[in-house]
Amino acid sequence: MDFAPDAKTEELVASVWDFQKTYVEPNEAVFEEQLAALDDRWAWDSVPVLAEIRAEARKRGLWNLFLPGEGGAGLTNLQYAPLAEITGRSHLAPAAFNCAAPDTGNMEVLHQFGDEAQKKEWLEPLLAGEIRSSFAMTEPAVASSDATNIETSIVADGDEYVLNGRKWWITGAMNPNAKIFIVMGKTDPSAERHKQQSMILVPRDTPGLTIERGMEVFGYDDHDHGGHAELVFEDARVPAANLIGAEGMGFAIAQARLGPGRIHHCMRSIGLAERAIELMCARVEDRVAFGKPLSEQGVIRDWIAESRVRIEQLRLLVLKTAWLMDTVGNKGAHTEIQAIKIATPATVQWILDKAIQAHGAGGLSQDFPLAKAYAGIRTLRFADGPDEVHKNALAKAELRKQAARR
Repeated sequence: MDFAPDAKTEELVASVWDFQKTYVEPNEAVFEEQLAALDDRWAWDSVPVLAEIRAEARKRGLWNLFLPGEGGAGLTNLQYAPLAEITGRSHLAPAAFNCAAPDTGNMEVLHQFGDEAQKKEWLEPLLAGEIRSSFAMTEPAVASSDATNIETSIVADGDEYVLNGRKWWITGAMNPNAKIFIVMGKTDPSAERHKQQSMILVPRDTPGLTIERGMEVFGYDDHDHGGHAELVFEDARVPAANLIGAEGMGFAIAQARLGPGRIHHCMRSIGLAERAIELMCARVEDRVAFGKPLSEQGVIRDWIAESRVRIEQLRLLVLKTAWLMDTVGNKGAHTEIQAIKIATPATVQWILDKAIQAHGAGGLSQDFPLAKAYAGIRTLRFADGPDEVHKNALAKAELRKQAARR
């Protein structure tokens, strides 16, 4: 089990780091100013400075780094991990490299399961960064932590499918440039529990699809990522050719989509935690309380030391998971994927909390990125499955393993 970066990874790390420091982080404030000046603030990918950054990233070959197959950079999970970590330092970076969720997961779905016509119409413009997309699975009327609860209906009618239902927390859907939605619903409620669901492509301009409202996270509307939306489908009709794979494959496709998505979130979150530690250390060196710098206060040093220990432990677990995904596949790495999904949001949330505390009231303000980052990382304890679902599955696997040993 060797986590040392190879020569290709080292070269890419140097390139991505240089790009991050030269183009991405210095333009974060410019991006926010230009976004606020747009007629439609949800259209984050229309911001001029982002277009300039993305063009430069493409020119340097720093594009679609997440995708291992055709159209991507051809990297393994272990090679991508340190690159994703760097991009996690800035909310602007994933978009700069065309590695932003939910587009990444949607591109992977189309790459793995889409037919040639679907790839040409939707995957190619997504890979080129010409359009955005959304993934519509979660629903307000059911506990979506159990995906088999999904109630949106997808009913065959001649050479079309008709959709009816309601979705919410659909990331990116407020952005008018999100031209295509991958929607999960039930095609056969009478089938075996995990074969009732299917996935289908629904263009944004489909009659019967309504973007009902934007959703807020701790008061943040997340407009610089296209927001989160509640959607309504009322007799929305799409061609039967828009079905991804075959009827009944929806649950399996969702599992295939969420595995890489979970590890990408975790990789980026480590970068966010590293930036929080940097901000915390700079702040406590700069502030004096009770006659000495905060950096000399015992409790502050405890936070810094604990942050470093926790992030190093987390990184090793994430790298092990990436290595396993590369060597034995996502199924073989299932336990570790669950483990990092449990550990990462809680660990990074703890570090962000201490960084906020070390900043005093400033940590709660818009003057630092910490409060918004805290709201974002808290959502990861729900996104791609809540903590409790992963803990339950992980415990069941451990019980089986221990029983077999006995």
